[in-house]
Amino acid sequence: MITDLIIIGGGPAGITASVYASRKKMNFLLITKDIGGQAAWSSDVENYPGYQFITGPDLVEKFQEHMQKYTIQLRENEEVVELEKKDGIIYIKTTKASYEAKTAIVASGKKAKEIGVPGEKEYKNKGVAYCVTCDGPLFAEKDVAVIGGGNSALDAAMQMMNIANKVYLINITDKFTGDAVTQEKLKNNPKITILHNTRIESITGDKFVKGINVDIRGKKQAIDVKGVFIEIGLMPNSWFAKDIDKNKKGEIKVNCANETNIPGIFAAGDVTNVPEKQIVIAAGDGAKAALGAFRYLARLKY
Repeated sequence: MITDLIIIGGGPAGITASVYASRKKMNFLLITKDIGGQAAWSSDVENYPGYQFITGPDLVEKFQEHMQKYTIQLRENEEVVELEKKDGIIYIKTTKASYEAKTAIVASGKKAKEIGVPGEKEYKNKGVAYCVTCDGPLFAEKDVAVIGGGNSALDAAMQMMNIANKVYLINITDKFTGDAVTQEKLKNNPKITILHNTRIESITGDKFVKGINVDIRGKKQAIDVKGVFIEIGLMPNSWFAKDIDKNKKGEIKVNCANETNIPGIFAAGDVTNVPEKQIVIAAGDGAKAALGAFRYLARLKY
């Protein structure tokens, strides 16, 4: 069966798109690996309208409650592996099935970057992690390292300073790029050791992580830690959309109406080239994309 719309991704953009598509009485599917996306990884959210403070998981729960007010055909735990348009129909293949639609919204977000050092792959899920919200509690009262200097790394360190015994915040440059307010909170916490101009060279251990080897301004040093949280940024989940125009970062190019270069295919949220990656921006993009898909369908003659 050919549906009106398929939404790829269950983060803020995809969830908002599904709510708008439901209200427009569109026949659609929402395909996602999980509900919440990166928003579910956030600890403190203080800039989403209507909430002076809310945690990421709690905000995602609110999103889900909103979704449950509508009849949404959800295909969870599915990953899209191919998307193409032929003869006016959009064909989508996942790890479980194949689908056809008249329009599509790519809202697949981003995934964590790897640092590519010896030991990273060997100790993944054995002390090496990419999600503090998910895995942080496993390292209670232990020494850990957080790698990165942006907001994701600062947020991870903020979470871990309430969980771990000691947190080494390792930044490859001479200053952080994250929010100044968060930086001040970290600088004033005795559990945090900040190491600027420091490069991680390898992750060591046996069955699990036991430490890291670093280069601090040319001086080699070994640091004993039980956990390593890699927070050096994200890359867009856009590889499956081979015919859609992207920038050098792999982000899908969209115009102000969230249209891609392929008519009928829209994109929203962090997978696109919008200049700021924020929950509220992703949600707004999802709304625009859904309304754009609705207008596109209204012009079609089937």
